[in-house]
Amino acid sequence: MTKPILVLKFGTASITQKNGELDEAVIAEIARQVAQLHQQYNIVLVSSGAVGAGKHFIKNYSGTISERKAAAAIGNPLLLGRYAYFFYPYKISIAQSLCERTHFSNRKQFLQLKKTYEELWANNIIPVANENDVVSDLELKFSDNDELATLIAVGFGASLLLFSTSVPGVLNADGNVIPKIEVIDKNALSLANKEKSALGLGGMVSKLTFARLATQMGIKVVIFGIRTEDGILNAIQEKTGTLCLPQNCTIPARKKWLASGSLVTGRLQVDAGAQQALQNGKSLLAVGIKNIIEKFENGEVFEILDEQNQAIAVARARVASEDINLNQKAEKVTVAHADEIVLL
Repeated sequence: MTKPILVLKFGTASITQKNGELDEAVIAEIARQVAQLHQQYNIVLVSSGAVGAGKHFIKNYSGTISERKAAAAIGNPLLLGRYAYFFYPYKISIAQSLCERTHFSNRKQFLQLKKTYEELWANNIIPVANENDVVSDLELKFSDNDELATLIAVGFGASLLLFSTSVPGVLNADGNVIPKIEVIDKNALSLANKEKSALGLGGMVSKLTFARLATQMGIKVVIFGIRTEDGILNAIQEKTGTLCLPQNCTIPARKKWLASGSLVTGRLQVDAGAQQALQNGKSLLAVGIKNIIEKFENGEVFEILDEQNQAIAVARARVASEDINLNQKAEKVTVAHADEIVLL
């Protein structure tokens, strides 16, 4: 694919009115601005709003899991219908892409998804991705569509990821937009308002958390207000919103997938010596493991924590956790090979 990849994520609060109904004026603006970018980028739209669009059809809607699934089943075709309607004048067709967590945790399924998107792009069609709420298992759900957008951006090698919000960007204590964040660290994360939208699942904490992962994988991220005039076009030109700078990243595509898309099933804690070895590009040996926190099987992906219980890496297991004998410190068992370890 010769064109760079652009992923745009629109949250529920961005494209719906206060009563939860779709804001057609916003969707019309999305279509107008995206149409101007269509020839420059291979574009993926990640759009929430299906539940909000469909919940009015559910009697005495109270937000239970079954009601949300039913609302999504009703709202998804309504949401896609509105996108199709407003893109039609620009002679741009769209396609629906309902994703589940396993589409990213299973590398074979992930590569199939990627090939499908490439086929759509080759035919000048824009995929509109959303979680498949109707069938997604509660334990395997995306935390929200901020995560889905990030997994697509990282997995497909996007150069730019845009998070639209109902506010103009990341705000400081005085309520002013912070134009640039060079590194998303604890100080940057503390800027986020902990309150979530009444309509959606995410919020600024979610956007900064996943922006951190994306920037670590070398992707430029802009968090901007969708109701800002020419918000999308100006965000791409870094004229509006908050720019989160990409970090230097040279790891291959498979390791990027491992770090972002794979489904973590276990956790363990390592000592300082093992942490240093990992940072030096070495494999993880059983001798450096202090504690198995959550069990995992051979071939599964697990998270590696330091002595302060901070996540420092993810890795694919070469042995099951039950086969790791923490009492045999002299045993040189390789728990994860260096080629299948990604530092966070």
